[in-house]
Amino acid sequence: MANFALGLGVGTKSSAGDWLEVYYNAPLLNADDALVAAVADKVGYEGGNQTIELNASQLKSLEAAFLSVGAEDQAEVVEILEGTQQPLVLCILETDAAPQTTAEVYLKLSLLSHRLVKPHGINLSGMFPLLPNVAWTNEGAVALEDLPRRQLSARAQGRVLDVQSVDKFPKMANYAVPAGIRIGDASRIRLGAHVGEGTTVMHEGFINFNAGTLGVSMVEGRISAGVVVGNGSDIGGGASTMGTLSGGNNVVISVGENCLLGANAGLGLPLGDRCTIEAGLYVTGGSKVTLLDDQNNEVGVVKAGELAGKPDLLFRRNSQNGRIEVKTNKSAIELNAELHKHN
Repeated sequence: MANFALGLGVGTKSSAGDWLEVYYNAPLLNADDALVAAVADKVGYEGGNQTIELNASQLKSLEAAFLSVGAEDQAEVVEILEGTQQPLVLCILETDAAPQTTAEVYLKLSLLSHRLVKPHGINLSGMFPLLPNVAWTNEGAVALEDLPRRQLSARAQGRVLDVQSVDKFPKMANYAVPAGIRIGDASRIRLGAHVGEGTTVMHEGFINFNAGTLGVSMVEGRISAGVVVGNGSDIGGGASTMGTLSGGNNVVISVGENCLLGANAGLGLPLGDRCTIEAGLYVTGGSKVTLLDDQNNEVGVVKAGELAGKPDLLFRRNSQNGRIEVKTNKSAIELNAELHKHN
């Protein structure tokens, strides 16, 4: 039985019975056929992409199904969930089709944050209408229509319901913390971010959904939606990358390997390997740049977009005439090995 992804989730519903969020502790990508068949027999799954709401009485049979095919990790999840009063869901995706339910979106975002798929490696088309705006509080997800009553109830008991954000996306660390990373401020990394092993995200760093790093990186700036940063590249303090949702931009912005975006720099084109954008310089695809040879002689003027993906380039601004100049980055910035060694 073909399977793209599978997840047993526990989540939160509004007072109206609508799903607000789903937590998948151990999502599976390309689950074994025998596992899917064993589970299907217990929940009546007959194929396709399905979100199946479960009741507590079904958990025992699910646990037996997982154990019958040697899926002890999934059986352990079931064992912990036994007796819960929280809503349960089993999401089985036969194909990577566009999601149709909130539970499907959360499964796909979880696959990204568990590093089971890379950014742009999964179909998220049409996801936004399926994600409700939620008040994320110290007591979990609260529907906005339920919030006033919950706040009043808390006050009546001498407590304060702390609303930490109102957003479609929760913070990643409440759903997945992949191995080998450091995070200064967990609220700045959304679920659906892909944080590569060896990455450090400092307090002012930000990573959006369907974006992130593929390896060792120091992130002190912004990695916008859809932007992928290659291994060994650093995003300096206050630096920004232009997301695919910004300004009608449909170009996938990316950073190659062993690159450096200096402090307060900006990037609006795909950057090749071993490139540097100096501090304070924002380069977009439409920026006119002057090409320099190894003697600093002008050899032409092009739009920066024509240099997309080309390696070993240094982008800088001439402090006397203000023009953007590009030359071969022969000394290609070597990242601080000592800094990364202890990530």
